[in-house]
Amino acid sequence: MIGHRGTPGYLPEHTIEGYTNAIKMGADFIEPDLVMTKDGFLVVRHEPMLSGTTNVSEISGFASKKTTKNVDGKEINDWFVSDFTLLEIKQLRAKQAFAERPQEFNNLYLIPTFEEVIALAKQKSKELGRTIGIYPETKHPSFHEAQNLPITDKLLEQLTAAGWNSSDAPVYVQSFEVSNLQYIRKRSTVKTIQLLSCYDVALNGDLIFTVPKGELISDGMPYDWYLKGDKRDFSFFISPEGLDFVKTYASGIGPWKTFIISYTGTDVNKDGKADDINGDGKVDDADKIASPPTNLIHEAHKRGLQVHAYTFRNENRRLLNSYNDDPILEYHAFYKLGIDGVFSDFSDTAVQARLLPF
Repeated sequence: MIGHRGTPGYLPEHTIEGYTNAIKMGADFIEPDLVMTKDGFLVVRHEPMLSGTTNVSEISGFASKKTTKNVDGKEINDWFVSDFTLLEIKQLRAKQAFAERPQEFNNLYLIPTFEEVIALAKQKSKELGRTIGIYPETKHPSFHEAQNLPITDKLLEQLTAAGWNSSDAPVYVQSFEVSNLQYIRKRSTVKTIQLLSCYDVALNGDLIFTVPKGELISDGMPYDWYLKGDKRDFSFFISPEGLDFVKTYASGIGPWKTFIISYTGTDVNKDGKADDINGDGKVDDADKIASPPTNLIHEAHKRGLQVHAYTFRNENRRLLNSYNDDPILEYHAFYKLGIDGVFSDFSDTAVQARLLPF
């Protein structure tokens, strides 16, 4: 079980405190998303932008650093990690990314470096007598490379320094891009995971890979492929040919869980939009019905590929109607299919689900 960004269901994401909490709750791996400072340090944030998960907008001295950059085809006006030194990043404090989650821990915790997360995993492994692994993701590699920030090389350098740049290390490296994972495979035996995404899900449960103009192209296809003129989207990777291709450079796949169990919406009034079937005045996942599972796990396993799905969350609005407001039922639906790992915002619930019969 992977502590997704730490334990963001309880504490601000990507903090030492959040990772420590995930480990305390029983997580096998902690997931640091990696971005890079302008002076070449790997720090941990979910995206290259800072305003959504830090107090950067509250610090007047950094006001002039707000700028517009193109991230995977989308123009974004924000503060970017790549414009900050590590010393400046350490002046920031983390905040909760989701409004409905606890806000009382905002502005308390520092932004960690990758090196600090590795040190935490090693320290806790020693203290607890069990191996705590790390599951780093290189965020937007092409974006970083275009700014002369060699994020993949830096990752390998730090894994080597930690003695964890090998297949037997408690490490998985993940990416939504392909080229950097292939680059890693040529230089290392460390385990790698090809992430899979789609833009949305149609009313009938079909996955939508076409991304509207002005949105992140990487929501529907590997951005490095887009830059090369390769028009294949993430649907390629769930075909027999695509899975065979992944096998040439990765240890497994990390799909959005809808690739395994999709969902349908009800549209009684035929307006093309899902109806509010639970009558709470909103349309969200709680108004959707789970579809029959695909054979993706089976097909991946036939090729010796692992499958780690994301992201499992407890809130009722993020649980399909089929699960009756019980997150345990969702975990069990995936465990019954033989899933190898899950990314969870609530490590305690994920561990509890694993221990209960299903």
